[in-house]
Amino acid sequence: MKFDQDHIDELNILAQFDLSNSEQGIKIHHDANANVIAAAARLFNKKLIDQADGGYLTFRGRTAAEHAQALLTLFKDC
Repeated sequence: MKFDQDHIDELNILAQFDLSNSEQGIKIHHDANANVIAAAARLFNKKLIDQADGGYLTFRGRTAAEHAQALLTLFKDC
């Protein structure tokens, strides 16, 4: 198993959430890259975010974002 481009696009969105402020979401604009729009829709369908164009993390989404951001931090520290 490996990360494909869809996974990477989803991880990049999860990395944008500010985990120190649960009242702050993100917005994917209609003129964003098509891959980003599609990734947000997939995260919404997986019930990781509450809107197809971003919004807020769900409980499950917060867990996913924590793991994604921890992995990114690990990569940056190596």
